[in-house]
Amino acid sequence: MSVLRPAVVEVSRAALSHNLQAIHAQVGNKKIMAVVKADAYGHGLTESAKTFAAAGADYFGVALVEEGITLRRAGITQPILVMGGLHGEQIADYLDNNLDITASSADKLRAIDAAAMATNKTARVHLKIDTGMGRIGVQYDRLPPFIDALLTCKNINIIGVFSHLATAEETDLHFARTQIQRFETALAELKSRGVAWQLAHIANSAAVLTLPESYFDMVRPGLALYGVAPTPAMQNILPLHPAMSLKSKIVYFKVLHRGQSVSYGQHWKAEKDTRIVTIPLGYGDGYPRALSGKAEVLIGGKRYPIAGNICMDQMMADIRDASAYNGDEVVLIGPQGDEIITAGEIAAKLGAVPHEILTSPNLRVPRVYL
Repeated sequence: MSVLRPAVVEVSRAALSHNLQAIHAQVGNKKIMAVVKADAYGHGLTESAKTFAAAGADYFGVALVEEGITLRRAGITQPILVMGGLHGEQIADYLDNNLDITASSADKLRAIDAAAMATNKTARVHLKIDTGMGRIGVQYDRLPPFIDALLTCKNINIIGVFSHLATAEETDLHFARTQIQRFETALAELKSRGVAWQLAHIANSAAVLTLPESYFDMVRPGLALYGVAPTPAMQNILPLHPAMSLKSKIVYFKVLHRGQSVSYGQHWKAEKDTRIVTIPLGYGDGYPRALSGKAEVLIGGKRYPIAGNICMDQMMADIRDASAYNGDEVVLIGPQGDEIITAGEIAAKLGAVPHEILTSPNLRVPRVYL
């Protein structure tokens, strides 16, 4: 841990590699697109991508063209699909950096084709079909005008066709299976019109774990690559290893007497004489203030509750009658001794999703790779 900042996100390269290999064992000979958007779910974009590349990732998926450019500048040579919506002025950046483009409408197809023609290049494109997510993509039952536009394009190479599942993490998988059927129908319609592609893909992490009929040619795991299943019920389907730990160190220790308060608003008062430690990490680092009075930390392999409101740069924990010293390690996410605080546990306290917790620590907290 850096002596300059006693707060750090530790990322296990071994866990990242293990998780990709576990997914590979699950999906067999299907290609794997490692989804590394949002700074690799908080794990660090370039270092995580390099780890996945070394472990055998076939493809990378990002949300923003800037993320794709960052990966290219970091030396990533695998194909990269930018899955987010396209702005016309960005097309040159895609072409200059050999990034795959998401085409979600006839107008966007024409814009991509025109930009590629103007620069004497061929654009690599994945066609986005909306089968029920309602986000971006041509609707699965309104394909003819989209295909008409596609067939006029001369500077587009159709690499893939894809969609996204809206309910793969739900207990009831009926709608997810309906989306898969709609996707198959769309693929058949494209094929009947003479459209050819290399890769069809729809499976996210939840589908990788529960819907083998969704694998098609390639799967797109995100959350599972980082060792976290979308729901507690899915956690043991594959032997996933959480890759992230959020750690700090005790910076101050004091004894409070019964009735004395901690932090803003005096919402927490000691019910008896107790010991309070201060931890130099707060909501300014991305640790949610809404966890005040709800979350615990690990010190010496034991759980202790956060006391009072979490501050911007610090928080306090009630260690009761335990012993602790300045410099002792504090774990906010991850294992310590026989205990572990998971992203899923924290998400449940907030009514959130694990993805939100993993992406919360901001760039004030350095990433260290083990």
